Amino acid sequence: MSKKTVIYQVLPRLFGNLNTNLFPFGTIDQCGCGKFDDFTVKALKAINALGVTHIWYTGVLEHATQTDYTKYGILKDDPSIVKGKAGSPYAIKDYYDVDPDLANNVKKRLDEFKALIKRTHEAGMKVIIDLVPNHVARQYHSDAKPKGVKDLGENDVKEVFFDRDNNFYYLPGQAFEPRIKIADDSELRYHEFPAKATGNDYFRNDPSIYDWYETVKLNYGVDYHNYQYRDFSTIPNTWKKMLDILKYWAKMGVDGFRCDMAEMVPVEFWSWVIPQVKELNNELTFIAETYDPNQYGRFLNEGHFDYLYDKVGLYDTLRKVVTHKCNTGDICHSWQLLNGHKEQMLNFMENHDEHRIGSIFFADDAIKGRPAMLVSATISQGPVMVYSGQEFGEQAMDSEGFSGPDGRTTIFDYWAVKSVQRWINNGKYNEDKLTAHEKHIYNFYKKLLNLCITEKALSEGDFFDLMYVNYHNPEFNSARQYAYMRKAGKEVLLIVANFDDNDANIKLNIPQHAFDYFNIQIGKAYKFTDLLTGDSFKEVITSEEPFALSVKAQNGVILKFEIKD
Repeated sequence: MSKKTVIYQVLPRLFGNLNTNLFPFGTIDQCGCGKFDDFTVKALKAINALGVTHIWYTGVLEHATQTDYTKYGILKDDPSIVKGKAGSPYAIKDYYDVDPDLANNVKKRLDEFKALIKRTHEAGMKVIIDLVPNHVARQYHSDAKPKGVKDLGENDVKEVFFDRDNNFYYLPGQAFEPRIKIADDSELRYHEFPAKATGNDYFRNDPSIYDWYETVKLNYGVDYHNYQYRDFSTIPNTWKKMLDILKYWAKMGVDGFRCDMAEMVPVEFWSWVIPQVKELNNELTFIAETYDPNQYGRFLNEGHFDYLYDKVGLYDTLRKVVTHKCNTGDICHSWQLLNGHKEQMLNFMENHDEHRIGSIFFADDAIKGRPAMLVSATISQGPVMVYSGQEFGEQAMDSEGFSGPDGRTTIFDYWAVKSVQRWINNGKYNEDKLTAHEKHIYNFYKKLLNLCITEKALSEGDFFDLMYVNYHNPEFNSARQYAYMRKAGKEVLLIVANFDDNDANIKLNIPQHAFDYFNIQIGKAYKFTDLLTGDSFKEVITSEEPFALSVKAQNGVILKFEIKD
């Protein structure tokens, strides 16, 4: 089986919502909401056919919302501390429950999620959900916790800022007084005394609209008022609670966790918890949302994470190349700075935090993102991720309510993704209603992602960068083109991405070192097949003469040839 992981990130709230009559700041009754059951067998097979191996169901855990579920025994959230009508999936209200919005039968919401896990597995894919370990909703209350489990904060000593076994940080003698404008202009009804520290490490009682004011910071034994003094002399209470939560979902059949803002939690916790959870299932996958390259080694080696976000490296570099803010040579620097961790980085060009490629805030046309996606998907053995709608060139320029026309698909509002709706096509999951532009992009992604899981050179192969011998090549634009090779067994791939707005006729230098490294016979004619188009040609490859090829504008080639004995 392929070692390459292809992740499809999707918000169930958005995916199955086929309502086209949407209102900014609309309620669930006005705008509708996708459900777990919308991921039918047919839908999952269609996602799997894109080349997907894992689905990251985003927003599964119960979180704060402005929708009233008190008749089901769920505590009502004060709307003044909820972002958007639907609420943020990262303001968790109950670690042991799922979002009632996503259930057709709210009373059986957990059963519906279990059924989704089963369907996903039967469709040949694994299930990833969010673990949000750093912060919770201000009104956290678990009504689904197992018998004998105490709620977060239930035994806290609230008269002190820090106690190793407190779950929260407190501001004694101070009430919670956020500097925010209430959406309905009413008085702030929510009362919190003493105030708790806010999730983005804001240790005052007056968070602003720019803070994660709807969340509270969890305490893992770090005293932030005492030079970040760490008290791990015995295992802090929050560690034990999070271990129980992770085991709860692992036993349910979840295959992996995307750990939100993992760097805001001490690496010592991850070092302690991940091996224990993996005792239940050694194949569980842990992915860390990380942004500090100086900490990558620690979170992989000491923290035991399987993969880390490569946002500040490859993603940021590719984005700058697409938008003409840096040259393709900088791609080399991005992976060289990883200090050998390239294969453990999760690559992506979109997720819920970043701008859509097709938005005016990024490339203004998803076509321009093709070479970047080609590099992101094929540069390493590590996983690659796409965000639902990316495969159609979704622009995300709607004004949804709490989110405006900002080039990001809202995670706070009841809404729908129009390009995905067209693909769903009343349950047909086909291209019939896609625009010509969307079809073009979809077919590119489908071809590319399937290559990731079928070509051993991409999933298991070695890597050889060709840029260093082409920087001064007059027939290769080293500012707008990027070239490298991959090899597994006797199969070799020559990959060239063209970020330029014009077609390119290239003569590429391939050094003797590459022939030696891959054991390629020099001066022999090989049959080359472009795996993206199926086009074939026969050509001699040698280190003495440049290799001639053509690459379309804002596109790339993956030329495959086989070495003979």
